[in-house]
Amino acid sequence: MFTQHLIPRFSETDALGHINNTVIPNWFESARIDVFRLFNEELDLTNWNLIIANLSVDFKKQIYYGFDVDILTSIERIGNSSFVVYQEAVQQNEICASGRVTMVYFNFQTQKPEPIPSAIREHLEKHLNFQESPNS
Repeated sequence: MFTQHLIPRFSETDALGHINNTVIPNWFESARIDVFRLFNEELDLTNWNLIIANLSVDFKKQIYYGFDVDILTSIERIGNSSFVVYQEAVQQNEICASGRVTMVYFNFQTQKPEPIPSAIREHLEKHLNFQESPNS
């Protein structure tokens, strides 16, 4: 599992006084950087090889400015050319949001998915089996 610690910015709040719901997918994307590095260590955009096939976020509790947030990231499932990343936004020991994104190992030259290379698959497998917490 990967963990990223965030300090919510005042600009991320909305008129209701909590973190705007549009912010959470951005936080999740930012926290996937460790997963991206498994496929492209230098994050070289000329050699990018991942696309998103599906993205979902479940909002469970409000997230507030003034309290830090941890984004927990793990791999839920690995297929032939795709994999599912599971993430949680935790504030004050409470899961406030969870999300899943299906990513595809993609060849931009051929415009087709390709099998995930075995070396990368081995790294992904090290982050498997993170289960949704009982508080979710």
